[in-house]
Amino acid sequence: MPRERLSVVVTRRLPEAVETRLSELFDVQLRDEDTPMSQEELVTAVQNADVLVPTVTDTIDGGLLGQAGENLRLIANYGAGVDNIDVATARQRGILVSNTPGVLTDDTADMTMALILAVTRRIPEGVSVMQQGEWSGWAPTALLGGRIGGRRLGILGMGRIGQAVARRASVFGMQVHYHNRRRLRPEVEEELEATYWESLDQMVARMDVISVHCPSTPSTFHLMNARRLKLLKPSAVIINTSRGEVIDENALTRLIRTGEIAGAGLDVYEHGTQVNPRLRQLPNVVLLPHMGSATLEGRIEMGEKVIINIKTFEDGHRPPDQVVPAML
Repeated sequence: MPRERLSVVVTRRLPEAVETRLSELFDVQLRDEDTPMSQEELVTAVQNADVLVPTVTDTIDGGLLGQAGENLRLIANYGAGVDNIDVATARQRGILVSNTPGVLTDDTADMTMALILAVTRRIPEGVSVMQQGEWSGWAPTALLGGRIGGRRLGILGMGRIGQAVARRASVFGMQVHYHNRRRLRPEVEEELEATYWESLDQMVARMDVISVHCPSTPSTFHLMNARRLKLLKPSAVIINTSRGEVIDENALTRLIRTGEIAGAGLDVYEHGTQVNPRLRQLPNVVLLPHMGSATLEGRIEMGEKVIINIKTFEDGHRPPDQVVPAML
């Protein structure tokens, strides 16, 4: 008798190529609508599936895991961040958790540079003038921004994405500085031409651009709080393509409105889709809808990692991208 295929529930629509491959390998339940599952649907999924494939829009907390059926043994997250999953409770219940690290590094780093340029060169303001038919011709003083060559970039979090941003920024002629939980090895620092700051306060006070690239953990919640944001130079801008909770969004809004910070480029927000309406109104703030990793190539590579994690688990081995509490 052939072995029964794993029951896999996918919580969101994925690229067609990924859904097709999942269907070939497993007994998969795909999502028809491109909307998050309701709480009731998530409960049904964890009660019946062998493997759950959630995304960052799904909260897999202790309460939900407490209702999981005996068959649920793997949560193969479609995404690198796992702050939407109670990894410790999952481990206590014998449920493995995997993620999809590494594949979105270049896409997110590209978007970081795009946001730096968009804010400093006032690109959205120029787009708005053209779309509204308000352009009356070139003028020497119109929409003056600033060049990024020679500016100091302070990277908060020097993991894969932070290092990819550093490499790109160096090509643009920026001076790279960074703060990290652990200092990089000397040879990596030398290759990146990056200057380490043990004190985050001292670094942010001297930078022209701050770019946030750290995960969401209890220790990074509001790491850029009102006190630390006030240390920025009035000419400085802040960029965030990591996790919204790292920045106190209300404090950031106040400081930009009063001219104490020159601008911001944000792809993530403290309260998900509930963005501070005052922040939306500021012309020197560029807001994107969490699209830093939104390339077709990246999304397919994420799916391939999910499939490899599930297949490896099915074959009785540890998923290559298994996440354990000690890693967080």
